[in-house]
Amino acid sequence: MIHKTTGIVIKTVKYGETSLIATIFTELFGMQTYMINGARKQHAKNAKYIMLQPGAILDLEVYHNELKNIQRIKECNWKIIYDEVMTDVVKNSIAIYMVELLHKLLRQPGPNMDLYYFCEDAFIHLDKCNKKIAANFALFFSLQLPTFLGFKIQDFQLQNNSIEMLYFDLKEGSFTNDKPLHRNFIEGELSILTFELLKVMHPDELDQIKLNKEIRRNLLNAYQLFYSLHLDESIQLRSLKILQEVLE
Repeated sequence: MIHKTTGIVIKTVKYGETSLIATIFTELFGMQTYMINGARKQHAKNAKYIMLQPGAILDLEVYHNELKNIQRIKECNWKIIYDEVMTDVVKNSIAIYMVELLHKLLRQPGPNMDLYYFCEDAFIHLDKCNKKIAANFALFFSLQLPTFLGFKIQDFQLQNNSIEMLYFDLKEGSFTNDKPLHRNFIEGELSILTFELLKVMHPDELDQIKLNKEIRRNLLNAYQLFYSLHLDESIQLRSLKILQEVLE
């Protein structure tokens, strides 16, 4: 059966001489794998190869069969044409980080429309935002995803203005004023900044949080460990090293 859906391109792999296998996070079906025959043909009229870049947001007509692991695309077109995500080094590095993180986290097919709408909105905001907002965007995205994946970071109410003694327990996914008995936590400035970042409700607020390159590096490493602990396996993002180099 043919369905119309939108999707965010996550990853493509060359197949044969002219085809591609694409992993796409779709609105209707969640993470799906598609075979696109002839996508790499020279002078292809539909320019599918150009469209199927990580982070691209597409309108799709797809054949979907629940019994098959690989689906097929009948037609695809741009839904959003970016101004900067594909051409700006910093924004493109952030987008690659975002799609790799989604690829690691969404292991099984199945719809998650709330997550899809959040991600689509996030990519659109990334494209339009200024440099100060972009610098903190990967942190914002990393902290918001657990809300949609079943291990939301627990709310915490400060008592007696004790923010200086705040710990973020990466294993439990919660804040505490008591030092955890294990080593998987962050403290001091890093935990305070995480607390502040979690209060950000819209990307436009990110320019109010002043961070330097070293702090961003440490926070992103901590959040990678957080995901590893909650997925019970080591998460090593290849895009993280590049992202940490390009962020100021």
